[in-house]
Amino acid sequence: MKVILLENVRKVGSIGEIIDVKRGFARNYLISKNKALFASKENIKEVEKIKQELSKKDQEKKKEAKLIQDKIKDKLYEIKKLSTENNELYGSVKPTEISKLLEEKEGIKINPSLIQPSKEIKSLGDFEVLVNLHSEVQTQIVIRTISQEEIK
Repeated sequence: MKVILLENVRKVGSIGEIIDVKRGFARNYLISKNKALFASKENIKEVEKIKQELSKKDQEKKKEAKLIQDKIKDKLYEIKKLSTENNELYGSVKPTEISKLLEEKEGIKINPSLIQPSKEIKSLGDFEVLVNLHSEVQTQIVIRTISQEEIK
């Protein structure tokens, strides 16, 4: 299925590019998230007209992403969780929890789908987490899980 990209998408293409992708990927992700349009003659003409505008918007998003990157880059955040004697957590730390922590500590809203722990956080210790802020801007943070004292 041919689509026209409305924004830069990592490993897929850049603004205004007409690409051929699988029908499901186009319908369920690109078109539903307003990242692309079906490549009809009318849409191609329309995208040509608004290409500069889209590029400006993308540059603004990139600037915002860089500001967030400077604010949180290589920072360490602590999360208290209940743990066993073997230093394993009851449950695990999910991206939604990391997103809430960043909003609480830094006042930054980051979609949980953009947060990728290098491995599942199921024990006490330090874990590297990759945060995709923009198709061209990524940053790394460290999540430290510490034991929450038993409530008596």
